[in-house]
Parts: sequence; C-alpha cells; structure tokens
Amino acid sequence: MDPLELDRPKEECGVFGAYVPGEEAARLTFFGLFALQHRGQESAGIAVSDGDVVHMHKDMGLVSQIFNESILEMLPGHISVGHTRYSTTGASALRNAQPIFCQSQVGEIAVAHNGNLINTRELREKLEAEGEHFDSTSDSEVMARLITRYMPLGPEEAIRRLMSEIKGAYSVAVLMPNALIAFRDPNGVRPLVFGQIRDGWMVASETCAFVPIGGVPERELEAGEALVIDANGPRFFQAAAPAPAMCLFEFIYFARPDSYMYGTSLYQARERMGEKLAQEHPVDADIVVPVPDSGIPAALGFSEYTGLPYREGMVKSRYIHRTFIQPDQRIRELGVRMKLTPLVENIKGKRVVLVDDSIVRGTTTKQIVRLMRDAGAKEVHVRITAPPIKFPCFYGIDMASKGELIAAKETIEGIRISIDADSLGYLSVEGATEAVGEGSKGFCTACFTGKYPIPVPAEMTKLAFETPPDVGQLATVGSHQPGLFED
Repeated sequence: MDPLELDRPKEECGVFGAYVPGEEAARLTFFGLFALQHRGQESAGIAVSDGDVVHMHKDMGLVSQIFNESILEMLPGHISVGHTRYSTTGASALRNAQPIFCQSQVGEIAVAHNGNLINTRELREKLEAEGEHFDSTSDSEVMARLITRYMPLGPEEAIRRLMSEIKGAYSVAVLMPNALIAFRDPNGVRPLVFGQIRDGWMVASETCAFVPIGGVPERELEAGEALVIDANGPRFFQAAAPAPAMCLFEFIYFARPDSYMYGTSLYQARERMGEKLAQEHPVDADIVVPVPDSGIPAALGFSEYTGLPYREGMVKSRYIHRTFIQPDQRIRELGVRMKLTPLVENIKGKRVVLVDDSIVRGTTTKQIVRLMRDAGAKEVHVRITAPPIKFPCFYGIDMASKGELIAAKETIEGIRISIDADSLGYLSVEGATEAVGEGSKGFCTACFTGKYPIPVPAEMTKLAFETPPDVGQLATVGSHQPGLFED
C-alpha cells in the first residue's frame, strides 16, 4: 500500500461509455479507463456490443494489468461501457467488479456505476423477497436488476422508474445491445460528462478521459438528467427533478487537475483555493512547499498571493507502491519516508508553509511535519485546502468512520498539537466554494458540515451484505444526528 494513501480519502469509481459506429469501442474504452485510473485501482472491466451480442471482460487489478491486445481483440463492437473501481459498497472482490452483467427481456445489458446508493438494503430485501437472485454484494447490482425489470417499458421510462426508486449518489453508463444509456442522480453528486468523438459519442466521469482518444467534451449531464444514444444519435431528457449538490471534494482532491467541472479548470480552482487559504490564514514564513502531487496547485496559489517563494521540499517516489514485496515491520514504521525524500538544501533553516489538500486521521500529516523538521526546517506551518473533515461520506467516497476522523474529535488547536505544527489553517467551506468559480450550481459539503443532502440510513456500511444484517440496525433517519455515525 502506498504509505501516503493510507490517510487520505479513497477514490470512488470511474465510468466510461462510447457509441462509435465503425470503430473498436473496446480499445477506446481501455484508454479512457486508463485516464480514469486515479478514481479506483481495485478492479476494472469493459463490456461491448456489436449491435447484437454483448461481450465482457473484467478482473482485479489495474487497467493495464487486466487488458492486453489479445483480450481487446475478443471484445468486438462499436458500443461499450467501462469501469474502474474502488469499493464503497461491497468488498473488494471479483464478484463485485464492474460492469455488472444482466439478462433482460430486451437483451443483455451491462451497468457501470460511480457513487453509492443509500437505500440498497431496502431494495435488495424487496427484490429477494420477489425471487431475485444476486451474484454480488454491491449496490450496483441492485440497480442493474431493477433496470432489467423496467427495460421492456423502453429506456426513457425505465430510467424514470428506476430513479423514482433508488436514492443516493450515482452516475451511470448502461450498455444495451443496440444503445448506450447514461444518467446522473437528482443531486448530481458524482460527475458525468458527454462529448463527441469523430462520428460517435462518449460519456465519462471526467473530461480527462476524452483527451487520449481525441474526444471533445461538450457538456456535463445536469443533475437528474439522462441520455440515450442509438442509431438516431443522442437524445437527452430530464428523468428526475434536479436539486444540485455536487461533491465539493471532487474539486479539492479527487478529480484530475486537468479535468473541467462546472465549466471550471480544476487546476485553476485549486490555485484559487491556495490564494483563499493565504487570505484566511496568513503566516510569516520563508518558503511555500507542497505535499506532492495534490498540494502543488494550491501551494502555487498561496505563493503567488503572498509573494513567498515556492520551493519543492520533497521528492516523491512514484514506484514504491508498485512492488509486490511486503515490507517488514521496521520498514513499515518508516511510513511516508518510503515515499517522500526531503530536499534538505531547500528546507534547512527555513520557516516552511506546508500546503496539502486534506487531513483525515492526521497520522500521515504528522509524519510529513516530522520529515520537514528532521530535514532542518526552522518552523512548519500547515495549510489545508479542504475544510476540517468531521463526518463520513455515504455517497461514494471511502474516507473513514466518524470515530477515526481527527477533526471530529479534536479542536483545530488540538490537531495542531497532534501533528506538531507551529500553526495550522484550514480553508473555510465558503472559501472553497468561492474558489470553484461563478459557474457553481450547488455543492454537497456533508463531510465538512454534517448536512447530508440525501437522508442517510443508520445502518450504512461498506460491507452491508458480506455478513447477515443485524435486524436491530434497520432504523432510518432523515437527517444527521450527533454521534449517529460513530462506529
């Protein structure tokens, strides 16, 4: 495991879909998923259709480990969906890898889903009582089974019926034998963008997936909007009433900095977050140092606003997590030192502003502060572009239970003492949202504020169907209650 990633929110999933007459959809999907690999590294899969038969291949591991030329040649067709996964409901196992394949009355379908349903248990128990059999333990299969039931009504009505039943965060691509369907939940929590590629069309979680294959992003799907692409071309329709609440963490950390969301360059948004951070938490220091790589744009923004020199303070090894050799306890205790090497000449004797995107448990930040001090830093002032994370996410980000979140247990001064920083400043929620830009339409800030835009069941857990459910834990609440998500 990458030691830097142990104390960060974990990626959700990436979805991709293509309708490209006359082209090899599987090959395009491979490169699209490769660009979305940052959104999940546990498993990946591609399903394709030639207009009649659906073929699929999926496995555990990275996109480049799962697919090669011979496998892609076994996936003929001009319509495709692809998926790269980090598990948020259901264990990290092959049975939960996506796309999810199902038979329907109108033919075979494959479903790729980014997000997290919050009424999975209720829906699954209902379907099982009606005789439905499940092959996996993920919420995505619940969605897929419902789609197959409604598909005989036609894709538009099927998606409307589905969205009237499921609750939660979801951006979805569905492969049918002769069509590609995509849709986004009424809150638009997770991203989904549509665009053109030569004589065809595609959808993806982020615009960065368009560049490697020559696609041109045209627009994001709106909250509650759906899309059907078939021989007649693309057609959009509103499947549910919108109430925009896109995940603010996509802008702070998750999405690639070369992507665009809400019409905003994420790299520039993160630079503006650094500027806002400097305005809200000024400090007398000598240099600004990012935690690579996610802290770089904000550190540049902080430096530009303050006039403090920007300096690289550490070099990141990009290969340490690719080894299959497990470290022994002595090496494991070195933690981030396996990943980061300080540039002593840049740090020694300096008062350092250390800029990073988030603090979850605090353990990694503490180690990086210690790394700076051991390299001779005179002072270490920590600045964070995410507001304090006090509540867990139930919409597709695996970040920790409330009991593990340091900001849920400690004051900012307590956190400063815990990580041994000379000062600590977090960007405010208002500062983060303002930095995104004027095109913003509403955000989910639940992990910072506890205000969940979609009511969350009390029994929510990633491994809900790995063990028999506790009947005493089936109560549902309509809004966050203090202490409710302590586990």
